[in-house]
Formats: sequence, C-alpha cells, structure tokens
Amino acid sequence: MGKPTGFKEFERVLPKKDTVANRKKTYDEFVQPYSDEELNKQAARCMDCGIPFCHSGCPLGNVIPEFNDAIYDGKWEEAYRILVSTNNFPEFTGRICPAPCEAACVLGINRPPVAIEEIEKHIIEIAFKREFVKARPTHLKTGKRIAVVGSGPAGLAAAAQLIKVGHEVTVYERDDKPGGLLRYGIPDFKLEKWVIDRRITLMEEEGVVFRCNAEVGKNVPTSELQAYDAVVLAGGSTIPRNLNIPGRELKGVHFAMEFLKQQNKRVGNLPFDEEDILANGKNVLVIGGGDTGSDCVGTSNRHGAKSVTQFELMPQPPKDRTQAMPWPTYPMLLKTTTSHEEGCQRYWSISTKEFIGDGKGNLKGARVVDLEWELDQLGRPVKFKEVEGSERELPCELVLLAMGFLHPQRDGLLQQLGVELDERGNVRANEGDYQSSSARIFAAGDMRRGQSLVVWAISEGRECARKVDEYLMGYSELESKDAIYDYA
Repeated sequence: MGKPTGFKEFERVLPKKDTVANRKKTYDEFVQPYSDEELNKQAARCMDCGIPFCHSGCPLGNVIPEFNDAIYDGKWEEAYRILVSTNNFPEFTGRICPAPCEAACVLGINRPPVAIEEIEKHIIEIAFKREFVKARPTHLKTGKRIAVVGSGPAGLAAAAQLIKVGHEVTVYERDDKPGGLLRYGIPDFKLEKWVIDRRITLMEEEGVVFRCNAEVGKNVPTSELQAYDAVVLAGGSTIPRNLNIPGRELKGVHFAMEFLKQQNKRVGNLPFDEEDILANGKNVLVIGGGDTGSDCVGTSNRHGAKSVTQFELMPQPPKDRTQAMPWPTYPMLLKTTTSHEEGCQRYWSISTKEFIGDGKGNLKGARVVDLEWELDQLGRPVKFKEVEGSERELPCELVLLAMGFLHPQRDGLLQQLGVELDERGNVRANEGDYQSSSARIFAAGDMRRGQSLVVWAISEGRECARKVDEYLMGYSELESKDAIYDYA
C-alpha cells in the first residue's frame, strides 16, 4: 500500500463533530471534514494485509485497499473511479452505512479498523468538488423499456445501472419526491436532502424519468406496467411491526416512520395532511433499539423533549466481540450513536405491557416490566421471563414504535400483479436471478430480502439490474460484485 508501516504509525481518528449544544439547534449535518493531512494519514492505515476481508464484509464488494492507496498518493480521480466501479451512491453509504467493511478489516483484529466509511465519503465529495462526477448519457439505445417501482436506494441503483446500457427507464414513486427511505426515513442531520437532489439531477440528465405522486396499483393502474419489457419491484419493506397491547389506540402512540417522515417534510418546507406529531416538552418513549429508534431520539431532542427514553427487549449487547461473534463477521456490539450522545436514557431487557391514558384518550404513561434472559453456551439470548416485582409505571406523553418492519405493502400493486410471496410476506425471487414468479417482473432490496441496510439495497439494485439486462439482451456488460477488478 501507499505506506506499508502506516497502520503502526497512525491511530484511527474520526472527523470532529459540532458540539451537542450546537447541533441540537438545527437539522443540519454536523460531522466536519478531515484536513488533507488527516485524510492522508487515515488512508495510510490501510495495511498490506494480503487478503482484504473488507471486500467480503462490504455487500457491494467495494475495492477498498485500492482506493485507499490512491488517496494516499493524492490520485483523487483514480480513487473516485475505483469507488464508483462498485457503488453508485457513495455519498449515501459514506454518511449512513454501519460499515460492515470496517468490522471485517484485518487491522480490526487487534486494533481499531481503518476509517473506511469516512474515507469513502471524502472521496465522493472531493470528486463532486473537482467536477469528476458528471452525467454520462449513453448514445447506445436498446429500445427496451423498463419500469422501476420505488425510488429508494434499491430502485435508484437499478435505474442507474440500466440507463447506462441504453435501456429506457421510468421510476415510479408514490411520494412527492424521489428517494424513498433516504428522503423520508433518515433525518436531515444524518443525510441532508440536497445530497439526494444532486444525484437525482444527474440521473435525469442521463435519461432516467421519475414519475412522483404515482402509486402503482392505486392512482396509477397496474395495467400500465404491461407496456414495459421488464419491471423491477423495489418498493421496500414498509409495513411496521406493531405493539398490540392495551392502550395502543391512545393519542400519542405512533409508528416511528410517521414521526420521522413528518419531520423531514417539515424541514423541507413540504406540506403534510396529518396532525402534527411533536416531542417538545414531552416525556418521549422510543420502543426499539435500532437505527430507526436512534433517529427518533435525535429528532425528539431537536424538538425540545422534556426527556427521551429508549427501550430494547433484548439484553444489552457486549462492548467487544464474544465467542459467538468471531472476526470477520459483523458483530452485534453496544452502539452509542451521535443521537444517544445528545441525551437519552437507555434500558435493555425491558418489556412494555400497557399504555396508560389520562381518561380523555391521551397517553400519560406506560406500564413496563424488567426481563431476565436465559443465555446459551455462547452467551446468546434464547428465552426470557419477567422479573417478579419489577412492574412499574413510567410517565410518557409520546411513544414512538421503532421495532422494525414486517414486509412490503401487499394491497394494491402486489395483489394485482399476483406475484408469489415467501413465508415472510416478501416477494419471492431468488438471489441468483432476482426473478419473481412472473418472468418479466423482478424484485430487489427490502421488498425481496426483507428489512436490511441501505448498502444491501444498493447491492441488490445493481445485481438485479444485471439480471434484467441479461433477460432482455441475452447477456450483460454490467459489472458483477463478484468480478475481479484490475487497476494496475
């Protein structure tokens, strides 16, 4: 690599962040960029490890050592070219990916891993600044028309790949702007929406057509898809997991996405029909310990919540790898996000038994109980029982249910298309060909594999696009994540 001894000379350093007090005042991103010198040092930490497990840790198969080497040598355009050979949207993953590549970093066996995610974000932002990133419309036209239903990361990736090889691509989006989860699920303080708009503009210049406020199966007839040579279903897993306990109907109990989507529209000065869901001055209870729950914590603090509490049914994760989480697998470790840093009381091994009202239909509290988990030989939780005498009532005026998603919306599009669903309620389509029970209909992303990461959605969209291209043309020149790249 650029500096064979860099991993011994330099420590992992992440970019500085604005103070908690300052960032709670706005919905702007707050992570500051590296200096040129620090970026060079962080790239230099990428060691000559022989077998770079980061490749397999990344669902996209990003060619990480090579772009780190290019950054160390100051070859910005080469670093950009290497990065986008496997990732259509590094400006998204560089901001919101949990970095499974870093969990698989060889240096991470006994030292802090290379700061791959931050380096990735710096490469793409430098590339935009230096105008390496440009729309590249192809003059090749196949005459084939493809409909992509859903403009989240999977749908965008599929569209971006398919337009490159000369197909006509139309993306249907039921919301008023493209982006799906990226636009209306992830808070602006993690991903400002101009980042999405910048990429959408490039895709439009390349020829992708976006049709917004167009919900196929509702205000757009499903029969319209018959005019296309192939269809990619990339609508996402949008049905949230509910908590059906007494008091669920009380005013003040909401799904997390209702809260987050409304706030993103508020920040974007966009209208919404629902009644305001606001946390200001309230005791907020977030049920669910994942990233969506964390986003609710950060948003509630920016609203000016009186207090923010987060519950997780499972026991507290360990801080370091255990026997059940050997390197280079992705470990389920205790994660303290920037939102948690801003103020949050966190509880593990706790269950909510009832929401309590004030007699007028409004939420005023929650009845909870502690849990005791039985662990297997590897320390993994297998079953629980309630701790006797631990039941108590906690005050809360707003509850946000952030317990994940079950499956895609079935009524409308999927019912009318008649495609087969798997046992979990997702569209049945093999990973090898992404083809549904109807030959010309493909599926990718959360709609196919279930709730997952943005980086997985992009990978699925890319791989699905290649299979669509093969189906239409008999072969495909689109890159596979299993391909071997030569940048010598």
